[in-house]
This record gives sequence, C-alpha cells and structure tokens, in this order.
Amino acid sequence: MSTDEIKSLLKDAEARMHGAIQSLTDDLNSIRTGRASPVLIEKLPVEYYGTPTPLMNPASISVPEPRTLTIKPFDGGSLKDIERAIRVSGLGLNPNSDGKVIHLNLPPLTEERRRELVKHMHHRLEEARIAVRNIRRDLHNDIREFEKEKLITEDDLKRGEDDLQKLTDKYIEEIARLGQNKEKDIMEV
Repeated sequence: MSTDEIKSLLKDAEARMHGAIQSLTDDLNSIRTGRASPVLIEKLPVEYYGTPTPLMNPASISVPEPRTLTIKPFDGGSLKDIERAIRVSGLGLNPNSDGKVIHLNLPPLTEERRRELVKHMHHRLEEARIAVRNIRRDLHNDIREFEKEKLITEDDLKRGEDDLQKLTDKYIEEIARLGQNKEKDIMEV
C-alpha cells in the first residue's frame, strides 16, 4: 500500500498544480500588451439573452491590424450588449460600431499604465504561488496522516515529502517563467 498511496497523492497534487498554472496562463493572456489579441476580450462576459456569456460565443473576433480588433456578432441584436460589456470591462477600450461590426482600436500603453499592468500581473503571480503552496500543504498533511496511521513507513514519508517539494519547486519556477515573459511583453514599446 505504501508507495502507491503516495504516488496517487503526488499525481493528484500535480493535476491540481497544473490547474493553477492553467488558470494563471488564462489570466495573464487577458492582460493587455501593446499588440491586439483576441485573447484580450474573448472571455469577457456579455449579457446574451439574459445570461452572462463569454464574448467568443456570440461573436467572431479578428485582428485586421496589429492594434485593432474587430468583433462581428452572429446576432445583430447583441451588438449593444457587446459594446456595453467592453465599456464596463475596465480594459480602457472604446468600441466603435458601424451597426454590424465593432472596431476596437488599442491605444498605445503609457509608461504609467504599463507599470500598473505589471503590478496587477505580480499580484496574480503571487495568488498562483499561494495556490500551489496550499496544494503542497494539503498533500503534506495527508502524507503525515498516512505515516501516523502506520500506512506508510518513515522512509516513505521522507521520500514523499521530498518528491512533493520537487513538484512544488517545478511549478513555482514555471510561475516565475510565465511572469518574466509577460512582463517583457507588457513593457515592450
């Protein structure tokens, strides 16, 4: 029973840590850089027939120019709702509509706005690190509980703790790498 239980716990920890990284990646993709990207707005919640729906569902989003996004609703009636969602999103974008298509021109980021975005990004990185550490703590407690109940030996406990720490270190490094890359993108003029 011993090492199989620990392997199962480590596999669970890895899946949960990977989920934290995936969530962080999605969040970082939604932080604006100097270039237009559909990822910036595709998950923006839009009231669509009374239900908050990600923008990518009721409309197609394209990038005709490096600093421009176009949004073409599948249903013309949702145009006003999409415009409203963009205005209240906090992204600092002003939608221009011709009645069929919404054009979003991304203004160049000021130095001050870039620093605000980096600060926000660092806050998100810390949340991800905390999530990974909480997963480590939970599993560490489970491994210790197995040892108390004599389901595993002291050696198995030590090995499990070491493996768990290596896994944690791997994901903390991944968070740092993602942060460095995004900061470079944000600060790039």
